[in-house]
Formats: sequence, C-alpha cells, structure tokens
Amino acid sequence: MQTSFSRISERLNDRRFAVASNSHGLSGSDTVFHYLVEGDAISSTYQGGRILIGQQVGRVTGPNTIELLFQCLTTESELLAGWSRGTVGVDHAGRTTLAFEWGWLSGATGGGESRYLELLAEKQEK
Repeated sequence: MQTSFSRISERLNDRRFAVASNSHGLSGSDTVFHYLVEGDAISSTYQGGRILIGQQVGRVTGPNTIELLFQCLTTESELLAGWSRGTVGVDHAGRTTLAFEWGWLSGATGGGESRYLELLAEKQEK
C-alpha cells in the first residue's frame, strides 16, 4: 500500500528543482534546490544566483502537501529565514512541480508565492 509519504518521497527524494517563478523572493533561475526525503521528513540544500548557501527542513502534511522552514546566506552576506507551505504536483511532461506560499521570519519582511520545476536528469549533474 502506498502512503502519502511514499508518493511525496517518489516525487522529491534525490531530485533537483529550479525556480519557475518567485514573487518577492531571492531565489531565481540560477538557484538549484536538491531535496531528500526520509519517511515524512524532508530536507534540502540550495544555492545559486543570489543564494550563497541555503537549507530547508520540513515534513509531509498530506497526500500532496508539505511544509518547510528555510534559511540562507546571500551573496551580500544577508542571513535570512522563513517558512513555506507547498503542494507537490506533476506537469504535462511528467516532471514534478512545487508551488509554495511563503513568508520571512527573520532578516526580511513580507512573503510571496513561488513555483519550481524538476530539472531534467542531464541538468541535475551541475
């Protein structure tokens, strides 16, 4: 029997994602996110563009939903932290998609919405 955790794991574990859109955020098209999933626990690292290094930790909250806390150090030496709630989906080509609502907790104010698209295998080797 497949659980919501296993479906999310199949879609996220050891996969890389790039920004498709990000209103009011720092990550951009040069930022790559690499996710790992163990049970209902999610972690990731990200970097590129204005992000020198970033980390996320979170959990599966439903059949296609997750929540994360994130922190990063920017190329301008800003230390920032925030939260996000997201939905894991699939596009017409079979690639995993992520859609988030997010907000800052420290280092900045406001928030926004962002969308991410799974990188093809040949682009994941960067």
